[in-house]
Amino acid sequence: MSRSHLPVLYPEVLAGLKPAPGGKYIDGTLGAGGHAAGILTLSSPDGRLLGMDRDPRALETARAALAPFGDRVTIVSASYTHMADAARGFAPVDGILLDLGLSSLQLDDPARGFAFQSEGPLDMRFDPQSELTAAEIVNEWPLDELADILYQYGEERHSRRIAQAIGAARPLRTTTQLAEVVVRAVGGRRDASRIHPATRTFQALRIAVNGELDTVKEVLPIAVSLLYPGGRLAVISFHSLEDRIVKDYFRLQARGPQNDPALPAPAHFVPVLKEITRKPGVASAEEIARNPRARSAKLRIAEKL
Repeated sequence: MSRSHLPVLYPEVLAGLKPAPGGKYIDGTLGAGGHAAGILTLSSPDGRLLGMDRDPRALETARAALAPFGDRVTIVSASYTHMADAARGFAPVDGILLDLGLSSLQLDDPARGFAFQSEGPLDMRFDPQSELTAAEIVNEWPLDELADILYQYGEERHSRRIAQAIGAARPLRTTTQLAEVVVRAVGGRRDASRIHPATRTFQALRIAVNGELDTVKEVLPIAVSLLYPGGRLAVISFHSLEDRIVKDYFRLQARGPQNDPALPAPAHFVPVLKEITRKPGVASAEEIARNPRARSAKLRIAEKL
């Protein structure tokens, strides 16, 4: 794989999962298959991988990319929340990867409606067969509810102002129309992180459309249950809400329910995980220069005891 096409945190993921010959692995967010190809290569000649995704275009791309690995790879069209069913007869496994970010395939296709840089419909569905779209939220939800999701999922401090501006501009049909409304609402200002004013609004809508935070909470215990003792779970997140969910779950399973991490775990607590990364791994300056989308990526890894 060329350096220009490496997926986010590629060497760090492979170093953390430690793929080995004969191992079994699950990529619950297969995307274009970049991480999966690395896992299969390092687990040659007989390592196996189960790849899952709910995006039809991603599955098509991954099947082509992973075809050289033959029957060592099985690809399933399903959300990672159905991992237990998909892995029946395959689990337990030695490693599981969850890359929670949008793939380049999704971001670069205007028809999917994820990006505000080019015009497309207000869609934002990972699975085109699901019902809720961003257009429905933007044009039909009560403004108080719209403001709430902008604040909760986008951590947007101008959420009320933006919601009111959206309400006044309804109906909105395209990504560029929505981005323009947001820019006007906040005066085109950029915060200290230098992100586009519409970034948090688009993030919040995407999370709401796909129920992303709920699915992350749901999949973590499922994934751990499918690991062998000594197996590892690697999770890449791209915003603070997801990373907080992963961090809190790993620490709860490693240290027990306690308010002060300096205190010993309760006497009755039996840890399930060991945190391999107490602090999340982040992209190098070189990777960020090559792929600016990597700047917000955080990698956490835990090992099943």
